[in-house]
Amino acid sequence: MRKLFYLFLLINFLPLLAQTLYFPPISNSTWESVTPASLGWNTEQLPSLQNYLQSKKSKAFIILKDGKIAVEWYFGSFNGDSLWYWASAGKTVTAFLIGKAQEEGLLEISEPSSKYLGKGWTSAPEAKEDLITIRHQLTMTSGLDDGIGDDDCTLKSCLQYKTDAGTRWAYHNAAYTKLRDIIESAANTSENLYTYSRLTSKIGMNGSWFKSGYNYVFYSNARSMARFGLLALNNFVWDKEVLLSDQNYISEMTNTSQQLNKSYGYLWWLNGKGSYMLPKVQFVFNTNLIPNAPDDLIAALGKNDQKIYVVKSRVLVVIRMGDAADNSKLALSSFDNELWREIMKVVDNSSSAAGQNTIPVEFKLEQNYPNPFNPSTTIYYQIPNAGHVSLKVYDILGREAATLVDEFKQSGNYSTLFTLPSSFSSGVYFYQLRAGSFTETKKLVLMK
Repeated sequence: MRKLFYLFLLINFLPLLAQTLYFPPISNSTWESVTPASLGWNTEQLPSLQNYLQSKKSKAFIILKDGKIAVEWYFGSFNGDSLWYWASAGKTVTAFLIGKAQEEGLLEISEPSSKYLGKGWTSAPEAKEDLITIRHQLTMTSGLDDGIGDDDCTLKSCLQYKTDAGTRWAYHNAAYTKLRDIIESAANTSENLYTYSRLTSKIGMNGSWFKSGYNYVFYSNARSMARFGLLALNNFVWDKEVLLSDQNYISEMTNTSQQLNKSYGYLWWLNGKGSYMLPKVQFVFNTNLIPNAPDDLIAALGKNDQKIYVVKSRVLVVIRMGDAADNSKLALSSFDNELWREIMKVVDNSSSAAGQNTIPVEFKLEQNYPNPFNPSTTIYYQIPNAGHVSLKVYDILGREAATLVDEFKQSGNYSTLFTLPSSFSSGVYFYQLRAGSFTETKKLVLMK
């Protein structure tokens, strides 16, 4: 009886949800738009957002509101027909395909990966290899060593045992890439054909997987990336067609999948979890993934700042394609938080989100972001009264390393980009804000 009740909810609730969203047709390029002004957004902030994106080497940027295009910008020679790589943002497509294969009875994510990859797909002892399940590959907890030199290498000799599966979180590209072989083995077809038949043809996407070294990288145009974001926004229902009906899998995919890195689901990044880990760093940062973004944001994050952001509370999808905004990073970068600071100035009409013109009521020095960093990080601070402001950086011995601010400033909210010279070594540094009688010091960490 309970199953019938849930089936009733699925059949009746999902189409109702879909009716609140617009879905572009899959047979042509028509896509309805909506003006930012009609949404009550801060249109005077749009030029600032556009200039910021251009300065950060963006090629395409789209914001969907309720499924309709509110902002669509292209930069340089890039246009709506141009193809670009998703990098690791494409991992979320793989997560969808694994869920679809499980739904079709082709695999179970609780099964050992060796069932589909064969015994000896790693160089780990057999008993340790048998511990690795498909779910461990989805959650970056395979236990394989990500520090062998080339973490893209999928050769057996490169897939070495580090610790038991499920006991260590490490962003390991090679272990992820083997999911492609699992899909092809379970579905008895190529990844591209499976992607086309289960996903892209269903929602009007273009795009394919292409081999690049050991990796397989997804390429598409910008609107196709936005279509996938819209699908995720609506719980993988396109208009009234359910592409993925396993609600348990969807929930696990888009929520904390393990307690080691609370900001990671099944290849999706999650905001609002209070802590996160980064690729190549065995350290837990006790803050939200993207502090300036809504807490319920989920994200597909790729190298060189390929981005899909999905925010259900605001019915928003945001995508960005381009070159690295600053320094090349595998997933999260300082650009995420800076970009959302600019986006919120546009989409949030409250005086607090409009932000920089609001007069603070107290002195405050924020924790730098990102932290640890290499080589740049941003320091935010606020001062309620005009006066002389000093912001300096010191090494562990208390020696002054850099002066970032030393001047008279009006009351307001400020940010300063700090880039350590290459001569500085990894380690702990301190930054100190002085304004009138106010003094506050915080720690930052440089990791090379």
